[in-house]
Amino acid sequence: MIRFMTIQHLTPSSMFGANGLSRWLASARAGLAVCTACLVLALQPGRAHAEALYTKDGAFDVHTVRGLAEKLAKQPYKAPAKVPETLDKLSYDEYRAIRFRPDRAVWANQDLPYRMQMFLSGFYYKEPVEIAVVQGGQARHLRYQPSMFTVEPPAQVTLPEQDVGFSGLRLHTQLNEPNIWDELLVFQGASYFRSLGKNQGWGLSARGLTLRTGAAEGEEFPMFRAFWVEQPRSQTNLITVHALLDSPSVTGAYQFIVRPGDETVMDVRATLFPRTELKDVGLAPGTSMFYFAANDRLGVDDFRPQVHDSDGLLMINGRNERLWRPLANPSKLQISAFVDSSPIGFGLMQRDRNFANYQDLEAHYERRPSLWVEPQGDWGDGEVVLVEIPTESEVHDNIVAFWRPGQPLPAGKPYEFSYRLSWGVGPRTKFGEVRVDATRVGRAEVASPTPRRLFVIDYAVPRDGSPLPDELPKAELSASVGETSNVNVRRHPLIDGYRVSFELDPKNEQLVELRLSLEMPDKRAAETWVYRWTPE
Repeated sequence: MIRFMTIQHLTPSSMFGANGLSRWLASARAGLAVCTACLVLALQPGRAHAEALYTKDGAFDVHTVRGLAEKLAKQPYKAPAKVPETLDKLSYDEYRAIRFRPDRAVWANQDLPYRMQMFLSGFYYKEPVEIAVVQGGQARHLRYQPSMFTVEPPAQVTLPEQDVGFSGLRLHTQLNEPNIWDELLVFQGASYFRSLGKNQGWGLSARGLTLRTGAAEGEEFPMFRAFWVEQPRSQTNLITVHALLDSPSVTGAYQFIVRPGDETVMDVRATLFPRTELKDVGLAPGTSMFYFAANDRLGVDDFRPQVHDSDGLLMINGRNERLWRPLANPSKLQISAFVDSSPIGFGLMQRDRNFANYQDLEAHYERRPSLWVEPQGDWGDGEVVLVEIPTESEVHDNIVAFWRPGQPLPAGKPYEFSYRLSWGVGPRTKFGEVRVDATRVGRAEVASPTPRRLFVIDYAVPRDGSPLPDELPKAELSASVGETSNVNVRRHPLIDGYRVSFELDPKNEQLVELRLSLEMPDKRAAETWVYRWTPE
């Protein structure tokens, strides 16, 4: 079942507030050059540091962060200290010009599969975070020092001497070629993080948690206040990161077990400690960008056929039904909720991998990763929520997807959950399964008192060597309102699949929910296409 809502009285700034919007836009955009500046830090051995609130030197095990989060939840929320004014006032270009020295990377001089670098606090990233390295059951605080950085024009700033922390971290590994250290994982800004698989470029982000996304009272942004990174072993490519989450409404303990490859896989285990009842919480959220594509080009004046980090939301519900929902850039903020029980998986996909459909030699959107979420254990009743926010630029993330539990999380009661994230091309379709390959929308030629829209949906069939049946599949189409007509199914020899077309007369309605399924003559499985039409 799909619930839907169109919010007409909200704008992005009223959702998040002026400061919240700035941080959301800056933190969420996976393509910011800030995050790809050459930032490096060295592990500083020595004494304990008075500046550390959480990452103090001492014993560390799997229960350490959970204990800190539980203790913190019983105390009134205290906002983190701000960075010094000299860093707070940095411009974008100034921030980029302050770089870590490459010779100071953690583990740079050791025969280990990872190197760790840090990000400077400042610019949009005003709340410092603490970082520690764990080795042999002992945590050691990483202390900021100004000598770790070089300051180049146009930046003209004297870096502080005191331990002002960092704004995040990133991990490098030899992902694509031997002896080439590629960025694999970045944590920076609120609870945002991102990764990618082999031969991919940066794209969408994930978050630790969302609270009140799209709500009229504004979104709350939990942040990772501290990280503990376990020193990797030389004989494996696995690395583990622990994180402490905090916000006015909740604290949390997170563990990320990371394995890079064609698909970079993260096993995430989390325990939340709500300070207040959490009525609008989002688990395993992904944040992406959709500007325009073949299904949504009205008013677009751009030489590129498509611009997006993700083109659809894929869901496999508890009944093992595959649902494909193409994304849109609506004129008004919209929220969709797909009710489910015990979901198998969901995620924001970049399904179109053909350069010809983007024609962007710089952004290479065809290389952007998909993000697939697989709940571990039974997540019970709830809904997959999709938030689509209007945008007039590709530099802003405007898509959010997450799981919302069916019942609020009560204050004072721990809530444990775990899931697997896969950064790559998305879950493989089994041989013979029919999947949506493309969605196109345009003006119908039939004259009508109200504008009619023509929908063309292509279905591809990964081959297993057996021929397709001679009989065409049967299309089952439904619309919440309005009127559909001229449903046509035919073979598509260029993709070895099928093309389904139909027309929609919305009858002056402002929102139409469409659903299309194929009944295959040989009973093979086919994805269900769901779509929301709204006037531009």
